[in-house]
Amino acid sequence: MRVSDFDFELPEDRIALRPARPRDAARLLHVGADGALGDFGILDLPGLLQPGDLMVFNDTRVIPAALNGIRPARAEGAGGDVAVEVNLHKRESADTWHAFARPAKRLRDGDKIAFGALSCTVISKADGGDVALRFDRSGADLDAAIAEAGAPPLPPYIARKRTPDAQDTEDYQTTFARAEGSVAAPTAGLHFTDRLFAALDARGVERTHVTLHVGAGTFLPVKAENTVDHVMHAEWYEIGVEAARTINTAKAEGRRVIPVGTTALRTIESAARDGAVKAEARDTSIFITPGYDFRVTDALLTNFHLPKSTLFMLVSALSTLPHMQAAYAHAIANGYRFYSYGDACLIERAHD
Repeated sequence: MRVSDFDFELPEDRIALRPARPRDAARLLHVGADGALGDFGILDLPGLLQPGDLMVFNDTRVIPAALNGIRPARAEGAGGDVAVEVNLHKRESADTWHAFARPAKRLRDGDKIAFGALSCTVISKADGGDVALRFDRSGADLDAAIAEAGAPPLPPYIARKRTPDAQDTEDYQTTFARAEGSVAAPTAGLHFTDRLFAALDARGVERTHVTLHVGAGTFLPVKAENTVDHVMHAEWYEIGVEAARTINTAKAEGRRVIPVGTTALRTIESAARDGAVKAEARDTSIFITPGYDFRVTDALLTNFHLPKSTLFMLVSALSTLPHMQAAYAHAIANGYRFYSYGDACLIERAHD
């Protein structure tokens, strides 16, 4: 399909720069399987679900992956020190990360970058500002140093409008985050509070957790003209034995499986093979566009996504492109807040 098919006009004032307070005060747009729309709040979610539904949450924890450093002046040639912005996006080993760097054109293999007491060496470069960095420490020592030097990795559409602050450290983390490794939040999970979980429990909604460490590639624009030419950045996921058993039991019993966020959806769809979800840990670069045959997902809770993004393509695959175009037009006209700190959608899988 043409990437331009997934474009739409979004007024700047619809982009949320701060989350709703409290978290569960966000609005919720219900998109039925037939495309019918309903306006609700997140606290209405239990009433929109059915007893026995299984919600799948991504329990990844965001690390402070935004680093500001200095590439010292080289001995040869002109030019002085260069300020470098680094956003870590995928760990390769105990001491090595892939990152997006700016200005990447001012870096070359062997360059050092200092982030205060922490430093690294550029070991390779790829297209799109992607660099591989080997740090001067590893494992838990590196984790602690990144936590000291880094800041919350806010999405570029927020970071362009304001600087991250201490409040983002709390806001840009789910209340159930456990496994450290993400450089972007699974933002549909940001809406959940103890009282919402209690209401879901009372409704008889079951839940389980998987892990996908979200990479900064999730924010990269699709530059190809056709969806078949776009290459996704790989992200690491893990599904435990108990989570796989819980999901497979729900499917076998005819109960709905509803991932919370596109990351949870991509995880369970990546692990669904031979009629069952596998307990496993590996990378995925799954790219879901209209025409995809969903193996596990029956509905999805997610936020509102960017024009021409892989995530808007995903929700259009679960529903239909006309349904999602109508839903987003309704959301824009009715003042819904978009993107990571914005409102949510509950999208029912379209009828076959």
